[in-house]
Amino acid sequence: MRIFVFLLKESFVFAFNSLVNNKLRTFLSLFGITIGIFSIISVFTVIDSLEDNIRESIATLGDDVVYIQKWPWAMGDSEYPWWKYMMRPVPNMREASELAEKSKLAEAVAFQVYANKNLQYKDNYAENIEIEAVTEAYKNIRVFDIAKGRYFSDYEMQKGGNKIIMGAKIAEELFQSEDPVGKELKVMGRKLEIIGVFAKEGEDMFGISKDERIIMPLQFIRNIVNVKSEELGPMILVKPKAGISVDELIDELRGLMRSIRRLHPLEEDDFALNKTSIISQGFDGLFMVLDIAGMIIGGFSILVGGFGIANIMFVSVKEQTTIIGIQKAIGAKRYFILLQFLFEAVLLSLIGGTIGLLIIWLATIGISSATDMSFALSFKNIFIGLSISVTIGIISGLLPAFTASRLDPVKAISQV
Repeated sequence: MRIFVFLLKESFVFAFNSLVNNKLRTFLSLFGITIGIFSIISVFTVIDSLEDNIRESIATLGDDVVYIQKWPWAMGDSEYPWWKYMMRPVPNMREASELAEKSKLAEAVAFQVYANKNLQYKDNYAENIEIEAVTEAYKNIRVFDIAKGRYFSDYEMQKGGNKIIMGAKIAEELFQSEDPVGKELKVMGRKLEIIGVFAKEGEDMFGISKDERIIMPLQFIRNIVNVKSEELGPMILVKPKAGISVDELIDELRGLMRSIRRLHPLEEDDFALNKTSIISQGFDGLFMVLDIAGMIIGGFSILVGGFGIANIMFVSVKEQTTIIGIQKAIGAKRYFILLQFLFEAVLLSLIGGTIGLLIIWLATIGISSATDMSFALSFKNIFIGLSISVTIGIISGLLPAFTASRLDPVKAISQV
């Protein structure tokens, strides 16, 4: 065992010295495998980072929330009978109230609508701002981080108080250095008091952010606009109780909605029960295709790098033919010769792969700091990159190493 460890050590030292003494050859070999590992792992890193960002964005919608709407969500569904969905009625507040009263599995039921309106504070304007009007149970479904001020009281929600909470970006645009809490602005010709400002969070992958949105009580806006209008995108949000799955809640909601709308047993549902997993499943197929494309693109780069190492190793064997002959003449075994060249190939490939991973890591830091998206080189991709490097080194160096180990010592020494 000690002899085997000694031989491994000597083979490694021999390979390392060979790389140091042949800097140009080493650089050319490293360059090829570095480009190969950079290509394949950078593709994987971008895909994984995009997937993580998209899934985080989907999670902000609430992975435990059921959305009762007129239109079902569809991701890549070639058969989408929109002509049937178009005839459906939109959800309304009465249905939300009945669901809250009758559901045994729901923790909270809220109703909300959207409208894009202009805001005015003195001479400052913010145009086409999304207004989200909600009922009191909304606070039990969504998670809020309010940087300044407070959330609505139950009294303000029930009585339709002229209060709003605004996003950080709108607050900066309209009030600049002023504290907006307690100030009044005009929306739809009405004066509303600002009671809170959301913490700044930036945009997610879908452009969704509270930074450019305001929230107000539904009871207030229903006196100004028709909350039954489809243009306002009315929907019912339902969150299950602890220990209840989304699918269990959907089964109950389907029965309750059919009962509320008095649908006959043979009639189709005239409502949609949407959940975020529909979006996630739609992206699963996309990411699978991207992964395959990444492997094909990176595979060609790795193949080129592997051929480069094999060619360099054949040159190394030819340059060191006399040394190999001397080693064999003084008793070096075939496996010792094989190992020293195999180690040289693996070491070349591993160093090249490590440099490629280092470049990717630096690139992810730069891109993350320059954009709102978060890019990271995961341990999984580091392991994949190093594993590929070692594998390519073994495959590329095996034939040259085997050729070196089979040389005749007499003929090898004579080739001076």
